[in-house]
Amino acid sequence: MSELIPALSEAEIAAIDAELSHVPVPAGAAIDALKIVQAHRGWISDESLNAIAKHLGMSAAELDGIATFYTLIFRRPVGEKVILLCNSVTCWMKGCDALQQTITEQLGIGMGETTTDNKYTLLPMTCLGACDKAPVMMVGDDLHEEITAQSLQALFSNAGSGGET
Repeated sequence: MSELIPALSEAEIAAIDAELSHVPVPAGAAIDALKIVQAHRGWISDESLNAIAKHLGMSAAELDGIATFYTLIFRRPVGEKVILLCNSVTCWMKGCDALQQTITEQLGIGMGETTTDNKYTLLPMTCLGACDKAPVMMVGDDLHEEITAQSLQALFSNAGSGGET
């Protein structure tokens, strides 16, 4: 396993190996392995992806196909907290475009961008499954429902482009 270090840490390898014990073929742990490494590093670099693929006996292309299929596996650096702004039909009808503009004005970032202090990354999400409370978004692990410009103002009041929260 040492040839995978520093691409994968000992803790990451141990956690992946624990997942491998639950699947009949190593490729069955691909998503879990990606999530483990992302939990430690925040995103999946090419180096990490190659090491995971090697550890699972897969090609890097196969694993990258899995990684890029899933919206919440990040293949480039993201901020400490990812803002997932729902843009489903219901949220769109309830004004998510205006909310996106408010976030852009308040944090100084557009869709797909990260604040200069690496606190936030703004990403679209097709559906967060809370249409009855639209418009919605997640900030990190927290779901925010029935968002208004005022609630965004309160949520990001100290954030400003590059500011502290």
